[in-house]
Amino acid sequence: MNRLLQQRIFWGDLSPFAYLSGGALLVMASDRVAHALTALVALIWVYCLSSLAAWGGARLFPVRGRSVLFAFLASFTAALYLLLLWILFPLGALQTFFVVAFIPILCAGSGIHRRLEGGNLARVLSLSLAEALVAGVLIVAIALIREPIGFRSLSLPGGPQGIMMFHPFGAESPLFLRLLSGSSGALLLLGYLLGMYRHFRIRRSIEGDDR
Repeated sequence: MNRLLQQRIFWGDLSPFAYLSGGALLVMASDRVAHALTALVALIWVYCLSSLAAWGGARLFPVRGRSVLFAFLASFTAALYLLLLWILFPLGALQTFFVVAFIPILCAGSGIHRRLEGGNLARVLSLSLAEALVAGVLIVAIALIREPIGFRSLSLPGGPQGIMMFHPFGAESPLFLRLLSGSSGALLLLGYLLGMYRHFRIRRSIEGDDR
């Protein structure tokens, strides 16, 4: 059961990137490693806290309209995250506002609250954390490709400007490599990764049928 869930959460219809909002979040958040790390923490925060709130208040919520309530919970937890980010790093909060704003859309659209109904606390935390990490780690991985190649730099959240820049790679990248730092380059990279994703997904399904 757990093995099947782990396969579906990355390769199957439970993957956060099975939804359009997941692709939009990946394109926006993966331009800088600093933004990607901020998105990773925000994903864990929103998924886990909103899922815990929905699980804890399941007996109080009406049966009808739970999707709307969960969307409200996800948006509220994202707003709390932005508030804390604003207190600690005001400029960083401004730079990642739209990135964080997309996360409640992804969380509510994934239908995770329906899959958690009737589960225990351990299942709620494990499934929420797993889905958040699938999305967040992939965003960070793409950022580690886009920023060093496109900007010849690495960044971390923090500092008076909201982002701390490091330039360990020397000269500026050629123009065709700098395209990866823009949205068009991110879409090309995303299309290539989706092609690989579908290839390995079909391959795994065929291997599963053979067994």
